[in-house]
Amino acid sequence: MLDQEFLRIGRRLRDEGLVGGTFGNMSVRDGNMLEITQTGCYLDEPGTPVRLPMIGQAPPQASSEFRVHRAVYLETPHRAIVHAHPVHAVAASILYSEIVPIDSEGQLLCPMIPVVEGAPGTSELARAVADALRLRNLAIVRGHGTFAGGANLDEACLYTSLAEHACRVLLLVDAHRRG
Repeated sequence: MLDQEFLRIGRRLRDEGLVGGTFGNMSVRDGNMLEITQTGCYLDEPGTPVRLPMIGQAPPQASSEFRVHRAVYLETPHRAIVHAHPVHAVAASILYSEIVPIDSEGQLLCPMIPVVEGAPGTSELARAVADALRLRNLAIVRGHGTFAGGANLDEACLYTSLAEHACRVLLLVDAHRRG
């Protein structure tokens, strides 16, 4: 059943243009375990999730970002995570040290989106994202992509979409002001 949920959310992310190729991953916490997408999979055809413990060895087929997912689950109340590479959010993360949405939905649901640093798949990134998601649902890794946490995959997907929308509006308004 979880594989159908991953498929549904993965297709939504693809349809909204929030992921491309084999970039991105998602997971759900299940007690002392987590289910995560396979490394190198397309999110719109994710296959069977990989089950791994919250502490200990990860199977080699688990997403390379499993450290981030584990850290977030160990340090926050989030039950699901979506990691995507939305183009405008990635671009904005290169220009700004934090994203302050100017659109009404962004202001209401995430008045500030932190931009964090760290190389993909590293413990450094895991710590930075977990710290950022302690008090919020969304963070952007500079030049890399978004990590959104929520009570379920739908909520995490919503925050991923929200980040892209807020960043697109911000970049369009900034370009208009400059140009």
